[in-house]
Amino acid sequence: MESIKELFITGPGPSSSHTIGPSKAAKDFIIGLPKDSKIVVTLFGSLALTGKGHLTDKIIKDILINFDSEILFDFTTKDLKHPNTLTFKAYQNGNIIKDKTYYSIGGGKIVTDLNHIDGEIIYDLNTFEEIKEYCSRNKMSLVDYVNQKENKDIDSYLENVLDTMFKEVDSNINKEGLIPGSLRLSRVAKTIFNEAQKLSDDEKKVMLLTAFAYSCVEGNASGDIVVTAPTCGSCGIIPATLYYEYHYKNIDKKTLIDSLKVAGLFGNLCKENASISGAMLGCQAEVGVASAMATAALCYINKLSTYQIEYGAEVALEHFLGLTCDPVDGYVQIPCIERNGIAAMRADVSYLYAKNIAPLRKNRVSFDDVVKAMKVTGESLNSDYKETSIGGLASLIR
Repeated sequence: MESIKELFITGPGPSSSHTIGPSKAAKDFIIGLPKDSKIVVTLFGSLALTGKGHLTDKIIKDILINFDSEILFDFTTKDLKHPNTLTFKAYQNGNIIKDKTYYSIGGGKIVTDLNHIDGEIIYDLNTFEEIKEYCSRNKMSLVDYVNQKENKDIDSYLENVLDTMFKEVDSNINKEGLIPGSLRLSRVAKTIFNEAQKLSDDEKKVMLLTAFAYSCVEGNASGDIVVTAPTCGSCGIIPATLYYEYHYKNIDKKTLIDSLKVAGLFGNLCKENASISGAMLGCQAEVGVASAMATAALCYINKLSTYQIEYGAEVALEHFLGLTCDPVDGYVQIPCIERNGIAAMRADVSYLYAKNIAPLRKNRVSFDDVVKAMKVTGESLNSDYKETSIGGLASLIR
């Protein structure tokens, strides 16, 4: 597996695979290209079907601002190697001088060859069972394991990640008005936060987590800079969880940074053995994985055992199995914003299960089992339910 840094990437919303990935592809393609070139970009599959709502064409145009460029949407080509495929062609005097195909495989990562995905492999163990056994044999914690494998700058990297996550909440919690796009959806994070102050303690926590998650995702839907956690579409869940722990439980930043290491380990296992792309496996791979990661972080913060951490992450992910990716009109607004709030609460409940139920009996379902189930489930989903805006809510709400 790659570094967990590859899960926590900072970039423009609203979609890691539809915005950050294509922006990287555009930056790569124009390297060494003559300024008088005309560039034609064609978006296929999910990138074509939801590209307008995800601002894919806008971000590419922004990168190609110094070139004569055209963005085409191909809605008809089937049998793609990957649902997030885009091609770049550069012309001079009517002749093609450069031609390149990219695949945006999730979490902001792009590749040009699906059989040879670039990236430094720093984790040689690819299942939680193997990691758990290694840690037990060497008398080390999950955080120790991550520290052993990552470069020495991992703490400073994750501190910047944490600060950016908190900035996402702070910069959007007081904003009002409409989120950009034809849905004309109003921002409500500020109102939820203010109303939460009037509630009982139990209800207040639920609504505060909701407000913090909404804040991040409303910003993401507006094209703000966010952290993929593990994607832009699920960028509100981990920040909401950690923001609450920091501001309302007085958990120190060092502990939160270490909790991101644990969360990243679980996210990495999902990425390695299944996917974190909604276009590949549905929203279970985005919101489900993010909720599992947030649960793992929360369990670590509260000093639960390795088994309890696994239990909590497994519970969170298991009960998002089969969740479809059905963004209305291609925007990461309905159902994505509300879904992040629900997933933040699911993380809190899954932590409580890990704390109070895990000690009662050994769980028969391992985290590795549920990751395998997510992959099988996602691959069997009809393609309409994988970030196409064709099925589910997207077909009913206009």
